[in-house]
Amino acid sequence: MIPRRGRRVRPGTAGARCPPCGRRDTIGPEAGRVERGGRRPRRDRGRDVDGDGRGTLDGADVAQRRLRNQRLSGAPFERPAEVVGWLGAVQSQDYGPAKWSVGQRIAGAADAMLDRALADGTILRTHVLRPTWHFVLPEDIRWMLELTGPRVHAQNAYHYRRLGLDAATLEACDELLAAALRGGRQRTRKDLAAALGDAGVDAGGLRLVYILMHAELNGVVCSGALRGRQHTYALLDERAPQARRRTRDEALAELTLCYFTGHGPATARDLRWWSSLTAADVADGLELVGPRLRREVADGMTYWSAGPGSGPEPGAREPAGAVHLLQGFDEYVVGYQESRYVLDLSGSARAISGERPVFNHVVVLDGQVAGHWRRTLKSGGVAIEAALYRPPDGDRRRALQAAADRHGAFLGLPATLATRTL
Repeated sequence: MIPRRGRRVRPGTAGARCPPCGRRDTIGPEAGRVERGGRRPRRDRGRDVDGDGRGTLDGADVAQRRLRNQRLSGAPFERPAEVVGWLGAVQSQDYGPAKWSVGQRIAGAADAMLDRALADGTILRTHVLRPTWHFVLPEDIRWMLELTGPRVHAQNAYHYRRLGLDAATLEACDELLAAALRGGRQRTRKDLAAALGDAGVDAGGLRLVYILMHAELNGVVCSGALRGRQHTYALLDERAPQARRRTRDEALAELTLCYFTGHGPATARDLRWWSSLTAADVADGLELVGPRLRREVADGMTYWSAGPGSGPEPGAREPAGAVHLLQGFDEYVVGYQESRYVLDLSGSARAISGERPVFNHVVVLDGQVAGHWRRTLKSGGVAIEAALYRPPDGDRRRALQAAADRHGAFLGLPATLATRTL
């Protein structure tokens, strides 16, 4: 599903290592289709740009290679930290579905595995890159925040002003939150609101959302372990003592290489969208790591991806008819802006009328958006309903059932599947 250009994420709402190296404007729950009126670039066959003899590239090639580079097909990972490290960051404002995004890239993953990883601190959850939560690695959290946090603060500036949160107030709140968490304490949002209130700070409504986000972006707090079903916050210095620091150039190089390795082929504008960096920052990052990347052209746009030996080989394709049940904010869906059209080469999603779909998540068939789905947890099982753009034939029905069974196995529940045509 593809939200309209410029719609903002409502902050605070429910969400193997890469070589050294948000806004929702893609196919996601806010609209359920490719942006209405969005135009595909003029269709040109790609050409070999760097002269390495690797041939041409088109939109279908881009989609297939992304499936492999994002590890939705090909060799799976073994642990959540490997997934998060490979992708750099995984959007996670909706925590339950975000666990599935990580889990479906792991062999034999289970839902509880992600809770354990968050509790152990092998992955962390914080606001970074864009004004929404992401899973990140503890060793990466500090330099990512230092690189992208100022850009997210700039996006939040209007809300800070509207809520009466001036610099002095926010700085004081950072100090109060640090004091409330120091000594290894992990506290819920309700606990922290009470601590702020005791100090005379109005932390009601959206003020608390932006106070906590400000502290996350400044590297004061990050996720703790779950307390039942409630998320907690912890002091970042105590939760991630191994967090690395980078010079600005080192951070730009690492983020650029990591993005194009785990998300490529993608464009410079895609990276700008994903990271909230400026066009100049992205250009600097490409200059720093360009020799380590593959550069190609498809549909009149320049695409970057990992160089030889840094990721799956470009010719690798997943078997025809493969189905993935992706949550609406999966990185395959939300990790791109300029080149999001490659998920809908036939225009099927764009042809759907402008109403928001009833199902938030995305069915992907052969790398293309083929419909939407939702799950309903029931006593003793999970019911999956899929609304498809075209009626499934026998093979596709079996592929859909196999995908539903994989999701059920992740939850530890038997899965039933019902389909209808949009």
